[in-house]
Amino acid sequence: MTINKYKYKKYSKTYPTLFKKEKSKLTKVIPNLEIEHVGSTSIPGLGGKGIIDIAIKTPVKEVNKIIKKLEILSYKTTPNHPKTSTSIFLQKIVRSQGKERRIHIHLTLTNTFWNSFILFRDYLRIHNKEKEAYAKIKKQASLYAKGEAEKYRVYKKSLLEKIMKKALKENKK
Repeated sequence: MTINKYKYKKYSKTYPTLFKKEKSKLTKVIPNLEIEHVGSTSIPGLGGKGIIDIAIKTPVKEVNKIIKKLEILSYKTTPNHPKTSTSIFLQKIVRSQGKERRIHIHLTLTNTFWNSFILFRDYLRIHNKEKEAYAKIKKQASLYAKGEAEKYRVYKKSLLEKIMKKALKENKK
C-alpha cells in the first residue's frame, strides 16, 4: 500500500493520542529531552497530510547517539531531507489495521529552530483566521504539487513566512 502524503485530510481527534503513544516510546529510549507535537496534527481543527510531526530538542554533541536510539524504533534518515546545521529529519511508517501512517521526527539542533516550531504551532492554535488561511493554502498546495515535496513546500512558503512574522511580532509584546 502506498501513502499519498500530499493529500489533504481533515483534522482527526485521534492525532493527540497517536502523538502521546509515540512520545511514550521515544521517552523510553531518549529520556530527559524535550519532545513536542508540532505540525498540522498538533493544531486542533487544522487539516493537513495527517503526518504526526514530532520535534525533539537535541543537544548537538549527542546527535549520533540519539539517531542510533531512534533507529531502534525504526526511524530512518532520508536522502530527501539532508542534515542541516539546524535540524535532522527522520521518519518511519507505522502500519495498523490495513492503514499506513507517517511519523516524522525533527531533531532540532538550535534553540531558534526549536522555538520556531513551538511558536508557529502555538500561534495557530489561538488565531483561527490564520489557521483557516493556512488550511486553505495547504489544500491548494496538495492539489498543485501532485506528490512533489518541493512544489508543496514552495507553494506554502509565502503564507507560512507571513504567519511566522505575525507570531514573532506578537511574541515580542
